[in-house]
Amino acid sequence: MPFSTISVVGLGYIGLPTAAVFASRKKTVIGVDVNQHAVDVINRGQIHIVEPDLDMVVHAAVTEGYLRATTQPEPADAFLIAVPTPFKNNHEPDLTYIESASKSIAPVLKKGDLVILESTSPVGATEQMSAWLAEARPDLTFPQSHGENSDIRIAHCPERVLPGHVLRELVQNDRVIGGMTPKCSELAISLYQIFVQGECIVTNARTAEMCKLTENSSRDVGIAFANELSMICDKLDIDVWELISLANRHPRVNILQPGPGVGGHCIAVDPWFIVSKTPEQARLIRTAREVNDEKPKWVLQKIQLAVAEFLQSHPEKSASEVTIACFGLAFKPDIDDLRESPAAAICVQVASKHPGHVLAVEPNIDRLPATFNSNISLSMIDPALNKADIIVLLVDHKEFKEIDSPGIESYRVIDTRGIWKA
Repeated sequence: MPFSTISVVGLGYIGLPTAAVFASRKKTVIGVDVNQHAVDVINRGQIHIVEPDLDMVVHAAVTEGYLRATTQPEPADAFLIAVPTPFKNNHEPDLTYIESASKSIAPVLKKGDLVILESTSPVGATEQMSAWLAEARPDLTFPQSHGENSDIRIAHCPERVLPGHVLRELVQNDRVIGGMTPKCSELAISLYQIFVQGECIVTNARTAEMCKLTENSSRDVGIAFANELSMICDKLDIDVWELISLANRHPRVNILQPGPGVGGHCIAVDPWFIVSKTPEQARLIRTAREVNDEKPKWVLQKIQLAVAEFLQSHPEKSASEVTIACFGLAFKPDIDDLRESPAAAICVQVASKHPGHVLAVEPNIDRLPATFNSNISLSMIDPALNKADIIVLLVDHKEFKEIDSPGIESYRVIDTRGIWKA
């Protein structure tokens, strides 16, 4: 069918680029978000997130009348739900946002519509979404009860893009399409083929859900190995960066790089979705998650040790006179996204324990989150270098790689990314 109007529910790091790409193909797109500020910014042709080139695509789409944002869902031919799926304190998946999005679009659904869940989800979430829609609209039929003859088509299609390269990867990457029935998959493919140049590969909804979780869990296990190696090497007085470089010369070895932990809305979250469903079987996945969750605590211990050593060599100073500069808050290089960021968490923890001043150096933001301690100040690079006694490198932003590394040797440095090695 020709999709004349497409609705994207959730205008964050995935939803907004997806809406913009559809609009760039001359499709009428209605973006929906509960955040009035985000809606207002987008309707001005601007963006509320950092993503290369997205501002130009959104501006053109809004100016040409193909993209419009609102807080209330409106009728459309296809609905893509791209809302957050965090977990609760016990690592149980929180489907509240998906439930709210489902119930918000239910009143405007009509026979023949397609609903796609893009949010990374635990296995069974797409079926649960369909059940919520069926409960809200008993006058319509859904795949779980009417199969191929349903009024509404339901599918799961997880995003698999890299922040900083979202626009390119949305278009070029393969897509896994998991319809609740073959006709659901067929309709979903016809929607994504509006802009996707990669292959659209069909499976069922549960396998599509598990595919995304598997991809991120695989990365998490690999990072856990590297992080565990870094702690082992520290104890054995071995340079982990040199070790990994040497080991990776083996033609069938490709060890990832260690860091201060694992962050972001995917890798730090998705493995728990597998663990929550199959706790007895997911032993390696759980252990990897625990290793990566423990790494920030190890970094904090290294910072405390550095402070103690600094005070030993400067007996005239007190701890309150020691300034610590944390370089990087984002969960990965060259983006502004602080979600589930171990770097941000470490900075906050340092400030909660350290009586002195803490500087946060994050080139990709212009203000600190409201949740940060009052004794944390956002700083530019040079002022931080001038004031700091101890430097903690947490994220390998390109700006930090340009700092003269020999000059760094005059500081007490904890480099969790290995970019300032001699």
